[in-house]
Amino acid sequence: MPEPTDADVFVEEYHRQIGRKLALMALLVVGIIILAGLFAVSSYSSISISQAYQIIIDHLSGVTYEQRSQSWWADYYIWNTAMPRVCIGMVAGASLAVAGAIMQSLMNNPLADPYSTGISSGACLGAVSSIIMGISYSTVAGEMGIVTNAFIGSMVPAVIIILVSKRVGPSPATLILLGTAISYFFNAMVTYIMISTDADTLQDAYLWQVGSLSGLGWSDLPLMAVVTVVCAIISLTFARQLNVLSIGDKGAKSLGVDVDTFRVICLILVAVMTAAIISYTGIIGFVGLVAPHMVRLVIGSDNRFVIPMSMLAGAFLLVLADYLAMTVSGVSDIPVGVIMSMIGSPVFLVLIIWQRKSYGGVYRWIPTSARSTCACAGGTCCS
Repeated sequence: MPEPTDADVFVEEYHRQIGRKLALMALLVVGIIILAGLFAVSSYSSISISQAYQIIIDHLSGVTYEQRSQSWWADYYIWNTAMPRVCIGMVAGASLAVAGAIMQSLMNNPLADPYSTGISSGACLGAVSSIIMGISYSTVAGEMGIVTNAFIGSMVPAVIIILVSKRVGPSPATLILLGTAISYFFNAMVTYIMISTDADTLQDAYLWQVGSLSGLGWSDLPLMAVVTVVCAIISLTFARQLNVLSIGDKGAKSLGVDVDTFRVICLILVAVMTAAIISYTGIIGFVGLVAPHMVRLVIGSDNRFVIPMSMLAGAFLLVLADYLAMTVSGVSDIPVGVIMSMIGSPVFLVLIIWQRKSYGGVYRWIPTSARSTCACAGGTCCS
């Protein structure tokens, strides 16, 4: 047989990459569907998982049941307890994962996540101010007052970083250092407020800090979903520029990217995405850090594929963590942030060991996306 040509090798590798992408997408979608069925069964244990899927399909198809029959009650509990939590978990996980993927490409740093700029500490201060001190940054009161405070508080670090970076330049090192400094400051204020309150109020504030989907319902979903979808679409239009940043600021500028302006725009995008989620859920860690790493390890670093796949990976991870928080732990309403950290830490260690074995015993952050993008687009990706 004749030796394969370079073109044959390229086509074979291309098909292999497409196969990996399709396999990962199918695996994550099937995983989410399975978890949705498990959530449904956990909300009404008198039905099997096949009956749960049938009830979900019937509901979506507009089928109604005789009132107070078993199917009617199952439909009621599934769509008022299980499905809101699944949908919110999917949206929250997808949003945080996309924000993490953007931050890692933007900073060219594998440790970057949605909270690297201090957004979480600002949100925490806003929420704690409302829960403990009753301070409202707006005219909204009650649970939505906490959400509003958290959203406004999370935007404060972002605004500070953007204003300061315009004077000193938004380099990755500058942004990370500014985020670290702001986080320490806001965390100190949160600690000061929390040590001066009673135990019951302190528990409420602490539970918000570790993140939970408990108590959220359909009314909380629209804003999170709209922000996630809009920002995800915008981030996909930025995928090529994010790829180009992997060759460094000088290289990106030589290829026509206004690096400073682009970095500021992406920071605003990440801030809005993250704030819209954690204002409702509290601070859920590891999703924005682990999900993009998992995706890059399987399909490479091209953000045109990393961003949508990260959405699926983040949705799957957070829904899985929430299911475990509801069932396996045996503790009522355990915060999903606790379970997510318990899952995320070992998964992250496995990813590091896996990649270390693949590259001669050294963990490497390999942003090869710019080369592949420019090679495929003939350099037009920069425009």
